[in-house]
Amino acid sequence: MVAAQAVVGGIVAALAGLLMGEPSYFWSALYGAGTVVLPGALMARGMTSRLSSMAPGVSAVSFMFWEMVKLGVSVALLIGAPRLVPHLSWPALLVALVLCIKVYWVALAWRGRKTTS
Repeated sequence: MVAAQAVVGGIVAALAGLLMGEPSYFWSALYGAGTVVLPGALMARGMTSRLSSMAPGVSAVSFMFWEMVKLGVSVALLIGAPRLVPHLSWPALLVALVLCIKVYWVALAWRGRKTTS
């Protein structure tokens, strides 16, 4: 899932840079994708630890903990965006962020389809 989000983010950033003709749109969109991909990767790594899979109760608490970490990192990245990305374009950042988040829905819809042969 995280890899698919990274691919979509890269495509969106490349399109933003090409269509708008300025590098700031590319970097803004890439940063927006990063605000989804990096925390998602962090959560995936945390959830695959041995501690997270010990018992159902521990697993549930671990999920809640890593979800809070993921949200906190995402918010921190968004707050830091104006300082970290020169000539930040909020629309490019937000479009990339939303499209990367929507990868979850596409994957769920695709997974839910059953083919009959």
